[in-house]
Amino acid sequence: MSFLICLGALAFLMFVAYRGYSVILFAPVAALGAVLLTDPSAVPPIFTGLFMDKMVGFVKLYFPVFLLGAVFGKVIELSGFSKAIVSAVIKLVGRERAMMSIVLVCALLTYGGVSLFVVVFAVYPFAAEMFRQGGIPKRLIPGTIALGAFTATMDSLPGTPQIQNIIPTTFFKTDTWAAPVLGTLGGLFIIAMGLLYLEWRRRSAGDEGYGEGHTNEPEPISDANLPNAAIAILPLVMVGVLNKVFTLLIPAFYGATSNVALTAGAKPLTTQVSSIAAIWAVEGALLAGILTVLAFAWKPVTEKFAEGTKAAIGGSLLASMNTASEYGFGAVIAALPGFLVIADGLKAIPNPLVNEAVSVTALAGITGSASGGMSIALAAMADQFVAAANATGIPMEVLHRVASMASGGMDTLPHNGAVITLLAVTGLTHRQSYGDIFAITCIKTLAVFVVIALYYLTGIV
Repeated sequence: MSFLICLGALAFLMFVAYRGYSVILFAPVAALGAVLLTDPSAVPPIFTGLFMDKMVGFVKLYFPVFLLGAVFGKVIELSGFSKAIVSAVIKLVGRERAMMSIVLVCALLTYGGVSLFVVVFAVYPFAAEMFRQGGIPKRLIPGTIALGAFTATMDSLPGTPQIQNIIPTTFFKTDTWAAPVLGTLGGLFIIAMGLLYLEWRRRSAGDEGYGEGHTNEPEPISDANLPNAAIAILPLVMVGVLNKVFTLLIPAFYGATSNVALTAGAKPLTTQVSSIAAIWAVEGALLAGILTVLAFAWKPVTEKFAEGTKAAIGGSLLASMNTASEYGFGAVIAALPGFLVIADGLKAIPNPLVNEAVSVTALAGITGSASGGMSIALAAMADQFVAAANATGIPMEVLHRVASMASGGMDTLPHNGAVITLLAVTGLTHRQSYGDIFAITCIKTLAVFVVIALYYLTGIV
């Protein structure tokens, strides 16, 4: 019965997310409903002492990353830099290679720190124009954007400032550059296999062409008055370089622990720098990126900054609260007797890396959120993963990379927020385009196990 209660709570949360209801509202409902069925008297203390404690803890750690990432993406958009980068990549690769061009543009923007959602809005008009000119079916645009924005540069490539690569740092005491060789090889595998799949889909379409009667068709794109591409890409380079620089400098400057007292005789504020350095590094790099954009595009950005950033800040608040609510949900579920049955079942998988990959990607799929599913899995089972890894000599960097990549595997099921946004922006339906997104999802999931196999075969990190 206890197992069915846990399963029912998970199924309920997945159902309401699929139906489009707010996870912020229904994650506590699902969690406390499970507690109610287990021990009615425990509902108030579990809500205050566990659910809210974990939810607030997540916001404390990660909201600045969500916020700075959203503002950085917005100023890149307001400055015209995103359009300049897209235009430059298209000219470099060639309009005849429309799919490759769009994948590279999306990858460049997300690896530079631009939010996945911002990338969808920024790239879609160019993708539509190129697909129309190339006679490629519009229904292939979502799969193409998903390959570029939702895969390698989200969680595979080392140093990416996306939240899916930051969350594992607090559990495994690693940094965002963990397992650089494995992450790079995994990312290359995803991009190569994804491009082969999309090219096969394009050829299979025959003479279908772009199609007629589509909705949400963008206005034609003009290359006039775009900023210089070299200047446009500089903020992205700054974020990537300074993320690495700060990752090295912060622990060296503060040491493992920081003790600060602003007034004489006051109790010092103690911070475990070793567990927070990676987050500070990303925050500092994003802040530097924002200042770089302002330095080169002060006028166009400041003219629309007030209104433009309202939407970005609202979006970052919603995204962080969604994930935090799922994090609190996971903590409550992990405290239930029924979760022991689930954990014991997962422990039956003898290999610790496969165990971690299956656990993270399964929960990411159930919640429809890479960051949310990974947060639930690591909050509940990180200690178990660490103990198993230490017993078998697996570095924490490998645990980090496997967890990060697994989170972006089966998360893109139909109820995933990014998938719903992507289809809405492109004016397409699940029936028309979700099959290609799911194929990319399968390639992404396979890549996790390819990386695990590479580690065991070669020992590279």
